[in-house]
Amino acid sequence: MGKRPARAFDPAARAQADKGNRVLVASIGAPHGVRGEVRLRSFTADPMAVMAYGTLEAEDGRSFRLKSARPSGKDVLVVRFAGIADRDAAERLRGIQLFVPRARLPAIEEPETFYHADLIGLSVVGPDGAALGTVAAIQNFGAGDLVEIRPPQGPTMLLPFTEEIVPVVDVAGGKLVVNPPLQGEGRRAKRAGVGPTAQPSEIGAGSPPPAAASRRRPPPSRGR
Repeated sequence: MGKRPARAFDPAARAQADKGNRVLVASIGAPHGVRGEVRLRSFTADPMAVMAYGTLEAEDGRSFRLKSARPSGKDVLVVRFAGIADRDAAERLRGIQLFVPRARLPAIEEPETFYHADLIGLSVVGPDGAALGTVAAIQNFGAGDLVEIRPPQGPTMLLPFTEEIVPVVDVAGGKLVVNPPLQGEGRRAKRAGVGPTAQPSEIGAGSPPPAAASRRRPPPSRGR
């Protein structure tokens, strides 16, 4: 995307912010076996990086400490949490989303790269300054980062997070400047798994947004 959030950034290349300035790093899925292990969908570039963030927090304030983790497919781990010793206890964790405080994440040193937590909620304006809405989410479904814009009325819209479409990212000023595409180039975010509140509650229930996005032009071989 001309100007997009950075996916290559390891610490949290796939996360989403919540209102408490926390960053979503994982989602608990189904139990695995009978000894309290669960499947965990990791939203970090390196799935095992979730082990480095210390205590994870649920939306309701509960804390979870990972005792062990091992890979089990793309972006999926089989993990054990402290205090969870049987399948019944593991089943009760299904669907819980896990966060870390934004301040716990390291600074991004790559140019044109931003944490999603720093983009969500920014105002979106056109080249003439006209208000177009706010950033609802950063999505990625395999073809590149997309900025999801919530207009004052109507459905949200997905636009490529590229330098051409999003020439200005002013985090300090609280806004994005976008060049609205020609009619038909934008996409309404209506299909399952797309939207500011659509989050996978189960392993394999959809593609979560990446955690950091980059507007740098990808190499030609990647087709962007």
